[in-house]
Amino acid sequence: MHHTLRISEIFYSLQGETRTSGLPTVFVRLTGCPLRCQYCDTAYAFSGGEIMSIEAILERVASYKPRYVCVTGGEPLAQPNCVPLLQRFCDAGYEVSLETSGALDISTTDERVSRVVDLKTPGSAEVSRNLYENIGYLTRNDQVKFVICSRDDYDWAVSKLIEYRLDDRAGEVLFSPSHGQIDARALADWIVNDNLPVRLQLQLHKILWNDAPGH
Repeated sequence: MHHTLRISEIFYSLQGETRTSGLPTVFVRLTGCPLRCQYCDTAYAFSGGEIMSIEAILERVASYKPRYVCVTGGEPLAQPNCVPLLQRFCDAGYEVSLETSGALDISTTDERVSRVVDLKTPGSAEVSRNLYENIGYLTRNDQVKFVICSRDDYDWAVSKLIEYRLDDRAGEVLFSPSHGQIDARALADWIVNDNLPVRLQLQLHKILWNDAPGH
C-alpha cells in the first residue's frame, strides 16, 4: 500500500478554472477531504473510490496523451502519496497543477507544480482551517483562489490580498463567484471599481455542462 492512492475518478475534459482554463486536461480526482465547505460540489469524492498504484495512474493518464494534468479532490494532500504522484507527473513532462484547500502543508510538493491554493472565505464555513504558513511558500508558478459567497466575503478577500501582497507572491490571484450564491456580474463590477490586480474566474465546466460528472 506504500505506492497507492484512493482515486475517485480520472477523466479528460477542458480545464474549467485557473490560468489554464479552456485547455484540454486530464483530471485525477483523489478521494477524501477533511473540510466540509458549504458550497462543495464534489462531495461524492469524500469517500469510496478505487485503490490504484502510482504506476497504474500514470498509465491511465498517459493513455490520453495530455499536455496538462490537474490533481484535485476532495483534498489531494490528505493522501501522503499525492506528493510522489505529483513528482512523477512532472518527471513525465506534463504541465501539472494541484488544487488544494490551503488547509494542509504545501511545502513538500514539487516546485514544478502550479499549486492552486484556495484561501477559504468566511462564507465557506471553513475559514478557520486556513493554514497561513502556506503563503510563505508561494511562488510565481502558483495561484491563489478565493470563492466569494457575498459582499462580506469580497471585502475579506481584498483585505487578505493586501495584507499578504498576494499579487506579488503568486502568479495569479483568482476571485470566483460561488455558484448560485452571488451574481458574477456584481463581482466583476466590484473588481473593476476597486481596480484589483486579480482575475475574475468563472467555472467553464458549469457553463458548458452544468457540472455533469466527468467534466
